[in-house]
Amino acid sequence: MIKNVPTSLYYTLIVSLGGFIFGFDASVISGAIGFIDVEFGLSDWQQGFVVSSPTLGALFAMLFAGAISDAIGRRKSLIIVALLYFISAICSALAPNYALLVVARFIGGIAFCSLIIAPVYISEISAAKHRGKMVSVNQLNIVLGFALSYFSNYYFLQLSNSELTWVQELGIDTHTWRYMLGLETLPAALWFTLLFFVPKSPRWLMLKGKTDEAKLSISALFDPREAKMQLDEIYSSLSEKSWSLKERLGSLTVKSMRYPLFIGITIAIAQQITGINVIFFYAPTIFEQSGVGTDAAFMQAVWIGLVNVAFTVVAMLTIDKWGRKPLLVIGLCGVAISMTVCAYGFKQAVYEIDSSDIAAIQQTDQQLAAKLTEIKDVVYYSDVTFKQSLQATLTTAEYDTHQQNILNSSITMNAPLVLFGIIAFVASFAVSLGPVMWAMLAEIFPNQTRAIAISLVGVINSLTSFLVQLVFPWELMNLGAAATFFSYGIFALVSLVLVVKYFPETKGKTLEQITESFEVR
Repeated sequence: MIKNVPTSLYYTLIVSLGGFIFGFDASVISGAIGFIDVEFGLSDWQQGFVVSSPTLGALFAMLFAGAISDAIGRRKSLIIVALLYFISAICSALAPNYALLVVARFIGGIAFCSLIIAPVYISEISAAKHRGKMVSVNQLNIVLGFALSYFSNYYFLQLSNSELTWVQELGIDTHTWRYMLGLETLPAALWFTLLFFVPKSPRWLMLKGKTDEAKLSISALFDPREAKMQLDEIYSSLSEKSWSLKERLGSLTVKSMRYPLFIGITIAIAQQITGINVIFFYAPTIFEQSGVGTDAAFMQAVWIGLVNVAFTVVAMLTIDKWGRKPLLVIGLCGVAISMTVCAYGFKQAVYEIDSSDIAAIQQTDQQLAAKLTEIKDVVYYSDVTFKQSLQATLTTAEYDTHQQNILNSSITMNAPLVLFGIIAFVASFAVSLGPVMWAMLAEIFPNQTRAIAISLVGVINSLTSFLVQLVFPWELMNLGAAATFFSYGIFALVSLVLVVKYFPETKGKTLEQITESFEVR
């Protein structure tokens, strides 16, 4: 093993713990939103806003994250981010109403700027031959966070349905979603503490003219030969000059930046517009739409987490061997196919409330059963028309409380096909758009403008993610699951064409070599 790998990997693991917390924070809402909906009586748009509000916070944070990390350093920025995660988790768990919950989650979203700061730091302490793999450690931690949130959601759901004395004493049965969201305080506190032991980025130190400190940092990270090579490359790229914020902002408009910005913006939009955060943040809701029931829906979400982890590891093992572009091509093909499979599965669904369904409901709620008799034995071939009929028949409170149980008992469809499609989608994303985007963003921009350029691209990525998450509940209600998933497949095809035609390969090149190759275009 190369001598520098253990040292840089150690610090990479600490910094990438922020990716784990992001993954947990972002996806834990998938299990909590149903409980929150019932407690606060949310509309479709309010549900979407509770889920997407952190991404809105990230959108604002990423406007300034690059400039702030350049001004105060990558490490100090990450320490602030860790504190924001901790505050957000506590406030979310204790939120007394919808408005304060949105505010608390918005604060957590500000911390999502760790997604651009952490890869920059990791890329700046890694050797070229290992950089793709090292940056992918952050993505691995993100998907581990996803997986743990699904596990913890399922665990708290099972506890809430138990009759254990300690569960009732702690209020887990009545405040399930608060425990789901509050668990995040533990990793946030740990990350905050560990970040104080991480060294400053040597490239940032050089940007600030702190040459002696930068040499010490590089010497601790690399063997003497590699350290000298790294120093020479940094000297060459910086020309012993530290740019002001105004100069770095101005550099984004120069001709040589057009191509890397095009690449960055394209992959940033493609990563979100193909629907990945809809799958991650609404997983139980999506599975419930297929009629499998709440417990099974939460358990299937756990499978999503496991598949995500497994294929992210595959990406880590292949990104520096196969390259970035081949993984993107393979992954986008898989996304397009799997989303089409999901669309087909939902398109074939049939909905009908029959006599046995009415009889079962009558045992617990005679008034509800009487209302549903109005649409008994009516066959619906669209989830949209079925839900609209339910809304017209029931009160808002009755619909919110019972619509999932009614859907489970009335639907006839190939649920395993939808499960296969979603798992295939997650696998395709995990091996491509997930880790490759962050690896490429950390590579394609020059040293002087890297943080601020990634910040710009991060804003676009967050805006796309926010809009996709926000409109999803509305899409399910008004367009239906089939049309929604089919649209994601179309976006994947468009992205595939752009990747094949325009994207470069960056594996094995130093950051400075990549910059030079872009300048000659």
